[in-house]
Amino acid sequence: YDVETLDTAIVETVKKNGHESCYIRPIIFRGAGALGLEGRERTKTETVIFTMEWGRYLGAEAIENGVDVQISSFRRMAPDTHMSLVKAGGNYVNSQFVSMEAHDNGFQEGIALDVNGYVSEGAGENIFVVLNGVVYTPGAWSSILMGITRDSVLKLLEDQGVEVRYQPVAREMLYMADEIFFTGTAAEVTPVRAVDRIEVGAGKRGPITEAVQAEFFAITAGEKPDKH
Repeated sequence: YDVETLDTAIVETVKKNGHESCYIRPIIFRGAGALGLEGRERTKTETVIFTMEWGRYLGAEAIENGVDVQISSFRRMAPDTHMSLVKAGGNYVNSQFVSMEAHDNGFQEGIALDVNGYVSEGAGENIFVVLNGVVYTPGAWSSILMGITRDSVLKLLEDQGVEVRYQPVAREMLYMADEIFFTGTAAEVTPVRAVDRIEVGAGKRGPITEAVQAEFFAITAGEKPDKH
């Protein structure tokens, strides 16, 4: 299917399910066919679209109060193992381990390091670190997903005149940070309150996070046009 066909099908699915606000998940996968690992020519590609009301992914209070997270013992895949830049279902097995470990240890989410020990991303979110008025975020070399919400927030930060640096983020920067926030389709823009039980800044949502949230939610609620 081409992009326009998929877009039309998504809009129709939202309409038929009667959603005013919802999470949308299209899935494209290889269906029934030849067994084995090489199925490109002998297995049909299937497409499914579903929509659902999800609410706040990291909890109803997370947007304002933030979440407590831990550094996971599970690393993100090396660049010569999986294709980390692709939104592929198989990559989420790694994310599940990160998230389950965090929940078992009493945290709301986990943060994975990359193969070199630098910060990669959350189990299902990109990460932004604010230190001395500058925003730091890992680049593609840290096995991150190049998220759509991440891209939107980068544009908002540019509009607000905030300096953004793309560089490897050392683990200890999370402990030194003034602010940290997650971005993602489900997580939206969620502040991080503490990492490994060490408070981030004042232990609450910071001014840069709040400014990004205000702009982001105004656009997604249709209260303000998205010039990008």
